[in-house]
Amino acid sequence: MAEYLSPGVYVEEFDSGSVPMANVSTSTAGFVGVTEKGPHEGVPVLVTNYANFRRIFGGNLSENEFGEYRYLSYAVSQFFTNGGSRCYIKRVVPSDAAFAHSVEDDISAPLTIYAKNPGAWGNKITITINPSSKAKTQILERIETSNDVKFRVKNASGFSAGDIIAFDDRSSKRYNKITSVDGNMLTFAEVFDESVVDTGLIPAKVISSCEVDIEVKYENQVERFDSCSFNMDSSDFINQKLAKSEIVIADAKTTDEIIAPFKLISGNDEGEFIISLFGGTNGTLDALSAADFVGEDNGPGERTGIQAFIDNNEVSIMAVPGVTDPQVQLTLVAHCELMTNRFAILDVPREKKTVDDVLSHRNFFDSEFAAMYHPWIKVLDPLTKNTTAIPPSGSVAGIYARTDNSRGVHKAPANEIVSACVGLDCNYTTGEQDILNPKGVNLIRSFTGQGIRIWGARTVSSNALWRYVNVRRLFIFIEESIRRSTNWVVFEPNDQLLWLRVRRTIEIFLGDVWRTGALAGTTEDEAFFVDIGPNTMTQGDIDAGRLICVIGVAPTKPAEFVIFRITQKTSGGGE
Repeated sequence: MAEYLSPGVYVEEFDSGSVPMANVSTSTAGFVGVTEKGPHEGVPVLVTNYANFRRIFGGNLSENEFGEYRYLSYAVSQFFTNGGSRCYIKRVVPSDAAFAHSVEDDISAPLTIYAKNPGAWGNKITITINPSSKAKTQILERIETSNDVKFRVKNASGFSAGDIIAFDDRSSKRYNKITSVDGNMLTFAEVFDESVVDTGLIPAKVISSCEVDIEVKYENQVERFDSCSFNMDSSDFINQKLAKSEIVIADAKTTDEIIAPFKLISGNDEGEFIISLFGGTNGTLDALSAADFVGEDNGPGERTGIQAFIDNNEVSIMAVPGVTDPQVQLTLVAHCELMTNRFAILDVPREKKTVDDVLSHRNFFDSEFAAMYHPWIKVLDPLTKNTTAIPPSGSVAGIYARTDNSRGVHKAPANEIVSACVGLDCNYTTGEQDILNPKGVNLIRSFTGQGIRIWGARTVSSNALWRYVNVRRLFIFIEESIRRSTNWVVFEPNDQLLWLRVRRTIEIFLGDVWRTGALAGTTEDEAFFVDIGPNTMTQGDIDAGRLICVIGVAPTKPAEFVIFRITQKTSGGGE
């Protein structure tokens, strides 16, 4: 309540109506897997197209090098090809992978440069270093005091304590180090004599700061960093400057010597110095295990593998493409169940092709937060220029996104064409699908004249209420939208006015959902109900600070079996 101390007319604004609710995204995917390069520590990285993915994480990996763990790049490509628009990537790195780095010899020892992340990709990095200067001025006066000798310069802008400077009188160069800057007054580590003073309009003697310009190049990616310094206290310190690089990391060691940075690095006063990185390795297949994909929960920003997505609230679809180890897939499913706001897409091992073999893998799972797809699909491999079989999870995630955006999350992501797919690793008959479909294995099938399509929309749940993918994902959408859009309720007075506002807010949202066709019923009353108040809370709940709202919705179910009853009509004898 506002405080009124003097007579007058006061106008107050207050919220008495419903608060608009925002729909959460249902089409953002999360992928975990091995890549050629890219960040391997910290939170998952957002990419918004395949070119973006290639720039950050590199291209396809060879089968000889990574075998069954090489499919992430193919899956991401298929995700975007099939309609996905954004996904988060968590890179998994073999424990024996190594960073490319510069040579540590007597000349370049003060500066070691590493590739930003491990992998053989870093061996293609070159660094070109040239001497440079960001500031130049003339010394106008030498001033002796009882404590030291100061030098008044024309303009001290650009100079910092700790900088190496060069004094040039056109015949020779001498180097010194600035120890303090006070306005236009400088002091130096080694005291100059009176001969450095030059008051001429066009000076013949000047001092200039000593820095280096660095160009970092990896394939077609080039980064430039001008005026890099070995002065640790400067904002231009080389380690700090190169921290902005997406390609390398610098580790410069400072020295008390009065020596120009370029000479410190190269051993020369002038010219161009080129550093080539070496020693980067991708690691070996033997160094990878299910544990690397499962990951570890080391706390915020330090989680790895699947666990890294605990830090991410944006993803709603998740997959570990091609990794069919039950330990990994069960962890992924458990993660989705724990978070409650995301759904897992599971691949079946490629070699499992008979009905019994497929069911032996499917029987590991019972969850409403996951769906399984088979067989593997054939696509063009940019590496070999031939077709190759890849896991379907990336394509399916893209189709989820495409269906969500074109029809809505309530539409079953089935009877949808798999784009850029030229064939299937094996073909199943209707009789085989009659066995697999009721068990929750969604087949991808080829139909003459209709292309290759996803021909199933079931979860791997034994609970008939959560049989369909679109029903579970619709509830995820509704629950997450309500959760994120009702934070304003927390700490509000738990009274009838709040109950009314909450109920109206949710009713308007669900009404909009119903009008999209996501809920069954010819009226809103048939499609959903929202109850909040004495029927849902006791006085004990209110005293304990709990506000309880009961919501019921009637989701639409897919027409999985379309039956046409056909009868023969005969003419009557008199007609």
